[in-house]
Amino acid sequence: MSGYVLAIDQGTTSTRAIVFDDRFSVRGTGQQEFPQHFPKSGWVEHDAEDLWRTTVDTVRLALADSGLNAADLAGIGITNQRETTVVWDRKTGEAIHRAIVWQDRRTAEFCAGLKAEGNEAMVSERTGLLLDPYFSGTKLAWILDTVPGARARADAGELAFGTVDSFLIWHLTGGTRHVTDATNASRTLLFDIQKNDWDDDILKMLRIPRAMLPEVLDSAAEFGVTDRALFGAEVRILGVAGDQQAATLGQACFSPGMVKSTYGTGCFALLNTGDVRVHSKHRLLTTIAYRLEGKPTYALEGAIFVAGAAVQWLRDGLGVVERADQTARMADDADPEQDVYLVPAFTGLGAPHWDPNARGALFGLTRGTGPKELAKAALESVCYQTADLVDAMRADSTGIGEANMVLRVDGGMVANDWMMQRLTDILAAPADRPVVLETTALGAAWLAGSKAGVWPDQEGFARQWRLDRRFEPTMPTAARDAKLAGWRDAVRRTLTT
Repeated sequence: MSGYVLAIDQGTTSTRAIVFDDRFSVRGTGQQEFPQHFPKSGWVEHDAEDLWRTTVDTVRLALADSGLNAADLAGIGITNQRETTVVWDRKTGEAIHRAIVWQDRRTAEFCAGLKAEGNEAMVSERTGLLLDPYFSGTKLAWILDTVPGARARADAGELAFGTVDSFLIWHLTGGTRHVTDATNASRTLLFDIQKNDWDDDILKMLRIPRAMLPEVLDSAAEFGVTDRALFGAEVRILGVAGDQQAATLGQACFSPGMVKSTYGTGCFALLNTGDVRVHSKHRLLTTIAYRLEGKPTYALEGAIFVAGAAVQWLRDGLGVVERADQTARMADDADPEQDVYLVPAFTGLGAPHWDPNARGALFGLTRGTGPKELAKAALESVCYQTADLVDAMRADSTGIGEANMVLRVDGGMVANDWMMQRLTDILAAPADRPVVLETTALGAAWLAGSKAGVWPDQEGFARQWRLDRRFEPTMPTAARDAKLAGWRDAVRRTLTT
């Protein structure tokens, strides 16, 4: 059997497909962006048809770029933006409302009401999550409450719910498979991560019919076979993981204590805790890192809603940069005497603060503040937020794989050497950048390739991980402490709770 594996990486702003060979090298790629919709302040939506259309198109592009046919593939792995919520008609496959994106905050008031009723402790104990608009459960309830006739149709079994992976698999298999994997299920607010099953009490609380939900499989499993008409041959879908869990796999963070942090639109750090489900005392999330052969591996996760999106704001919102890659030179040329802090709470603050009502703010502005200082503040905001997460992780995970606590980084922003150096300076710890930066897609491909038997197991895959560069801290302790004190003061002034 061939060692070629195709990964579908359905993200927040674009869809990509990548063909990997059995040496984990990229053989062919395809990528398409799609529109974002912002109907109200704090609301973010996608047209589900755009997600499906770009998936089909990019797979075809990647196959053409690789010079391969679908019949040459050993399998397909899928990784996806998590928490984004789709409800569709089982007969037509059409979504009944635009997909509500993970960034969306429209259910903040609903979540606050559930908290006031004393539900958060129960929800957190079972799901490892918090009552926050970030997760799928309250988004799904909103769709059922808002779309005319949706609840009646759901009760009648006419509607299906899924995160993006489920929606894509449904269509890829011609509507024959309604499934997800344990990592995506663990992000819905509806899944008991200890029992590994949907939670009937939470479903009742949100008035969600269990029949709407997909079957939950391991991250490496038989998810279905693609419709021959799509790509010219049937291909087995053998791996699925939410994007941050897939990046954890792609970084070969298989041992307890290993940490990966992905810098894309947002930033997400995961700490592998093995078979120990850690109950965070610092408002981190407990989630399933992956589930193989029925056995879950857990992780602590910190979610930063705005990382690369801060640079996009500089470019598209303020017009102070033309290209994201200009920010490194600008930050290096910025006035070192100005400590400008950007708290990028454009859609609230994530871990460890979890304040959905916080909004972005700039502190320390002077008449001398210009584009260079703003670029520096945007990049530093990512570093400061990461420090908040890592501090919380260290406090929560005492005794769990401390010898392995080296940060492995990936995502588009880590190509920025200035930001990487500042990150290690703020963390006072090293960070490792791998040779292969397509770690999210690689993780999904590894799930499929290993399930197909053409790629190595965990141990063999981990041996193949290669370091591009290790960044070491050089900033004096006093300077770092002063910068962190300024950041924490800025966050304190921004919080609403």
